[in-house]
Amino acid sequence: MKGFVFHGPGQASWQDVPDPGIKEPTDAIVQVGVVTICGTDLHILKGDVPEVPPGTVLGHEAVGEVVEVGSDVRTVRPGDRVLMSCITSCGRCRFCREQRYGQCRDGGGWILGRLIDGTQAEYVRVPHADLSVHTLPGAVRSEDAVLLADIFPTSYEVGVLNGQVRPGDTVVVVGAGPIGLAAIVTARLFSPERIIAVDLAPARLEAAHRIGADAVADVREAPAQLVADLTDGLGADVVMEAVGVPDSFELCTRMVRPGGRVANIGVHGRPATLHLEDLWIKDVTITTGLVDTYSTPTLLRMTAAGRLPTGHLVTHAFALGQMEEAYDVFANAAETGALKVVLGEEPHAQVAVPTD
Repeated sequence: MKGFVFHGPGQASWQDVPDPGIKEPTDAIVQVGVVTICGTDLHILKGDVPEVPPGTVLGHEAVGEVVEVGSDVRTVRPGDRVLMSCITSCGRCRFCREQRYGQCRDGGGWILGRLIDGTQAEYVRVPHADLSVHTLPGAVRSEDAVLLADIFPTSYEVGVLNGQVRPGDTVVVVGAGPIGLAAIVTARLFSPERIIAVDLAPARLEAAHRIGADAVADVREAPAQLVADLTDGLGADVVMEAVGVPDSFELCTRMVRPGGRVANIGVHGRPATLHLEDLWIKDVTITTGLVDTYSTPTLLRMTAAGRLPTGHLVTHAFALGQMEEAYDVFANAAETGALKVVLGEEPHAQVAVPTD
């Protein structure tokens, strides 16, 4: 089969790799139907995630059809169309029993595309299949469902829920890429007074406004002053960091009000300065976290009911064999306007972001 293989910082290729097989009785083998590329994959290619060994097939988000299951798998069977979660869960360890699946201590957590071969391939082995894949209802398109593998639960859990967004809040999202846009969509579920999106790219700010931001700000044009002006000088109740660079994190801490909350979602490859000399007296709460995906069933039900516009984030679509081209488009989002790219078994034309 073919897979997209990481060979070291700045090096990866779509190439022949061994077919996966059942290794444990809790495994499932899934034929990939639709897959996507995550900003974390770009961090891996930059060398920001050093635990990923060369030779690893990348990817941790996909939808596909189960083709084989181990003898202990009970919840899915061959022929089922499933969503593969970015987080694998044994369901038995202390953390899994607390629904902190990202911290699984029995061969789970974020392992796909990091510690074992991932989803950017024609087939993938999914450990602990009973809790790590979700059967899809027929009404949900694969192109919509694949965004529930990572970005929507990540934004919802690590951003919106950790940030404790409440009715009437002023919410700022720094970074209007896929994660930031999903944070805007899911923050709206809690009826904040206003949502402000901050980014460098005009196209992403336009997308943020279209998908639900009440105001947008170019990061180069004093966004902290805009937030102060809109809140009578208090600052935002919740600020979410959705970029993963030191400057954006430090900007978040400057925009939060006394008693407010900074929810860091971005994956950081370099240290950020934490100005405790300013923050301690403001009673600011800062949260971080790896997604646990405990919210995936809820988000899936909302998608099936038409309450979660996941597909509105998809800007480009490719055939599965066009992985290298898709990476180029996604990595050069400032020029291409890419938000989320999807790849499937058949060639697709590029698609535009819906304007409604």
